[in-house]
Amino acid sequence: MEQQEFPEALTVPHYARREDGGLTEEGLARFRARMLEAGRVLYRDLPWRRVRDPYAVLVSEVMLQQTQVSRVLDRWSAWILEFPTVQVLAEAPVARVLEAWQGLGYNRRALGLRRTAETCCERYGGALPRAHADLVSLPGVGPATAAGVRAFAFGEPDVYLETNVRTVMLYELFPGEAKVPDSQLAPLVAQTCDDDDPRRWYYALLDYGAYLKKTVPNPSRRSAHHARQSRFEGSHRQKRSFILRLLLDAQGVGALDVAQVAAALGAYEQRATRPAPSFDEVRGILDELARDGMAQESDQGLWTVTDR
Repeated sequence: MEQQEFPEALTVPHYARREDGGLTEEGLARFRARMLEAGRVLYRDLPWRRVRDPYAVLVSEVMLQQTQVSRVLDRWSAWILEFPTVQVLAEAPVARVLEAWQGLGYNRRALGLRRTAETCCERYGGALPRAHADLVSLPGVGPATAAGVRAFAFGEPDVYLETNVRTVMLYELFPGEAKVPDSQLAPLVAQTCDDDDPRRWYYALLDYGAYLKKTVPNPSRRSAHHARQSRFEGSHRQKRSFILRLLLDAQGVGALDVAQVAAALGAYEQRATRPAPSFDEVRGILDELARDGMAQESDQGLWTVTDR
């Protein structure tokens, strides 16, 4: 999604700080004014920003973990059409949930969402809880995801230390510093949050952070927690993804034994000029998928997608 230009980003102003590292009143006012102006100029009209349904917001937050906005745009809308409520998702077969997730990567997130839906039906009457502690108790919901749901669905202030927010904090408040831990960022995220309108505030930081990543050397590399994402092509993750896709495609046709799965994956790898995986490696991946609740083996040694 195209954004307007914000040339002011190239010059970072001085923000007056207190002895404890927080911003003074003057520094806080300057920072907030600059961020809100950046948010006004750079605003992205994304479909999940047009809703306040906590479940729909949660789906967007989970999908956007380690996945680009451009890949999530169509998938989020399709998911909400197929699984419009917590109850519908909780009752959906695993295979259907995994099928709907294909193309987003990290398939465990899909099952985490389904388990969260089940938990919400069991504990909260089919609704998402509002309290931070209750949200982080749900499967696959961490502090940032919980804070996002609270800010964007409930309008509640929280410490939303997401990757783009981290980028903004590092760029604006820690220029030139390296190995900055989140423990230094979190108090500033809490202090600067607009308690009256955290939704607008964090949208501004998200959009400014996305813009910074396209226009300046990525400030997130100066985080103490920065780790380069491993290459997908030829990786263990890609093999897992291929095998899951194979099992999904085999639905209604028949189950597959390990030899058939190994043959299909071997042919795929060889077409990409990579060595075929061993039988034991393929068996190990199938066992992983089974432990993750995505695949199951019959007494006859045939593999299918989990039928729950």
